[in-house]
Amino acid sequence: MSIRQIRDSYGVPAKRGGSIEFLDTNGHCWTGVIRSARDGRIRVQLDGLKRVSTLHPTWNVRYL
Repeated sequence: MSIRQIRDSYGVPAKRGGSIEFLDTNGHCWTGVIRSARDGRIRVQLDGLKRVSTLHPTWNVRYL
């Protein structure tokens, strides 16, 4: 599923290079940048981490 399909399916403003905030299960708020999409999920480079994380487009994600 492409980023465009994620936008259409979930009604979110996801775009490559867009900024997000993510609240993890420990209550830590992360910021990051959308790098790509895969299998209906967004792939995000979270600030301070080298690896790319895979997130559901609507679960604890806020688009900035």
